[in-house]
Amino acid sequence: MDSNLDGDEVEFRKHAKYFIRFLHTLPGRLASHDSTRVTIAFFAVSGLDVLNSLDMLTDTFQQDIINWIYKLQVVPKPGERGYGGIQGSSTFDVLDTPDGCGLQLYRWGHLAITYTGIAVLVALGDDLSRLNRKAIIEGVAAVQRDDGSFSATIEGSEHDMRFVYCAAAICAMLNDWGRVDRKKMADYILKSIRYDYGISQHYEMESHGGTTFCAIAALELSGQLHLITPAVREKIVRWLVFRQQDGFQGRPNKPVDTCYSFWIAATLKIMNAFELTSFKDNRDYVLSTQDATVGGFSKWPQAYTDPFHSYFGLCGLSFLNEPGLQEVMPSLNISMRAYRRLQGLQRDWSLLEDGLASGNGEVTVHIE
Repeated sequence: MDSNLDGDEVEFRKHAKYFIRFLHTLPGRLASHDSTRVTIAFFAVSGLDVLNSLDMLTDTFQQDIINWIYKLQVVPKPGERGYGGIQGSSTFDVLDTPDGCGLQLYRWGHLAITYTGIAVLVALGDDLSRLNRKAIIEGVAAVQRDDGSFSATIEGSEHDMRFVYCAAAICAMLNDWGRVDRKKMADYILKSIRYDYGISQHYEMESHGGTTFCAIAALELSGQLHLITPAVREKIVRWLVFRQQDGFQGRPNKPVDTCYSFWIAATLKIMNAFELTSFKDNRDYVLSTQDATVGGFSKWPQAYTDPFHSYFGLCGLSFLNEPGLQEVMPSLNISMRAYRRLQGLQRDWSLLEDGLASGNGEVTVHIE
């Protein structure tokens, strides 16, 4: 089904300029988000990718972003704990003192930042050659809890379905699960299916559209979606479809919100059931939150725009086959163009590993 129906038009150019502004300067009201600047960059870069507008960034600027991501990579020294990954900002690198005033002790990878950081690199066409993939995967395994869930960092953080998804996405992107216990992860997910067949953030919590996506996507990325029986699958789909009013809500009796045009729709796409929804109603709602003056989307009509809802609004429109937008890969939340590039890198890694294993040392590596 095509969403090219009568109604408002997508302001492609204005949305692209909106994302570019966030890559250059963050408004003062976002100062508290300093530690998550990589995630803001993810929304902006991925938004430009879905808009087919990455060419609006100069090659030099794109390379600056890539180098900045690599600067935030944290690699443990031999014998240290597995805290490898990418940190959210350079906050802990600013003091030029012999011991960093102890701040070095707080430099560790964060699962959400590592996931979004890798996604930014792939979207910008980087070959990931400077990533220490082994340290990152060991960092993922190090934060898995006994119940199968994952913490965001090596210590002092929550552990729930959000980070289960980030862990699965990282391992899937790097094509390496290392010591991650996928079976325990799946058990955690299955135990989080609630009485109404939505999936909660953690045991005994309320069903939620965002964490239902995290759970279903993690199962697909880990090759375990088949563990959900056909009967339960049908009930999860029913719960998801019932989240549509005009746009989608995240929970029963809550207002609709632009971002759920990704979270709910992507889950239905993974489960091959998106066609059960009303494309026109969904499109009309998303475009009602569009700022046609300066670009961007908000969660509700007449509310403030932000990069988060702007990116997910475009993803929601992409699922509706909106002309001019790149196709989005639902479970990894990146463009299909970036996904195909990632698949090419994974093939090259496999060829290299096979060549090294054979001992002949003669490997031809092709980078797409």
